[in-house]
Amino acid sequence: MIKDTLMVRLGAGAAEEVLGRPHVRPMDFTGRPMKGMVFVEPGGLQGAALRQWVEAAAEHARGLPPKRSARARP
Repeated sequence: MIKDTLMVRLGAGAAEEVLGRPHVRPMDFTGRPMKGMVFVEPGGLQGAALRQWVEAAAEHARGLPPKRSARARP
């Protein structure tokens, strides 16, 4: 989280789909939107919504290939 805003990594397609929801905006640290990531403002985290965002991000993460450990790199 950044202050009270949740950063969510969903992947490019899913992130595009949720941008029309209230309280959701592109994640843009550098002034350019980051593909596959969104910010969710506090109003979009009420009730069961926070759990749903976390579950969606976890589902995306489970589908990513495993990272090589730093020790395995030459």
